[in-house]
Amino acid sequence: MIAFVRGKFAVKNPAQVIVDVNGVGYECQVSLNTYSAISNQDSGQLFTYVHITENNQTLYGFADLSEKELFTQLISVSGVGAATARMMLSGMKPDEIIKAIVQSNARLLESIKGIGRKTAERLCLELKDKLSKNLNDIILTSSGSNKVEMDALNALISLGIPKPNAEKALKNVIEANGTSIQLEDLIKKALKNI
Repeated sequence: MIAFVRGKFAVKNPAQVIVDVNGVGYECQVSLNTYSAISNQDSGQLFTYVHITENNQTLYGFADLSEKELFTQLISVSGVGAATARMMLSGMKPDEIIKAIVQSNARLLESIKGIGRKTAERLCLELKDKLSKNLNDIILTSSGSNKVEMDALNALISLGIPKPNAEKALKNVIEANGTSIQLEDLIKKALKNI
């Protein structure tokens, strides 16, 4: 399947983006979240999900991999189709959706158009455990210089450091040095802190 498309954004609006990849236009349905992320860009990359039904094939585009992963989790729940999942990602930010599900806040999910009480409760019931591990990433991301912290965390994990140890070491380094620390320094100091 098509994992991502990279090229010039030939057409861009809040519902869809057409990506010109070497003269071939890929029409990607996008959420408002993705549109906001790419609205100032003339070109770039969208991670994609191909949704195939009996009568249609639709390509969904996402600004980052975490949004795509959340989308696939949402559509795995009975009663949540691709259009509904895109509506959810347009109505709330991905981290807000994850927090609502992990905290079993069905009422907040119901505020999204197309999500009724039973669907909201089903989302919380079926995805709570799966998404709870993502909540730590969100807490870390919201605590400061999120991009540098997440890149450092991913680097430490790829070096074989267990995630809880990496998170603790990063937290200690950031508390001692502030959030303006450079990525390389953050990784080096965190390695010494483990």
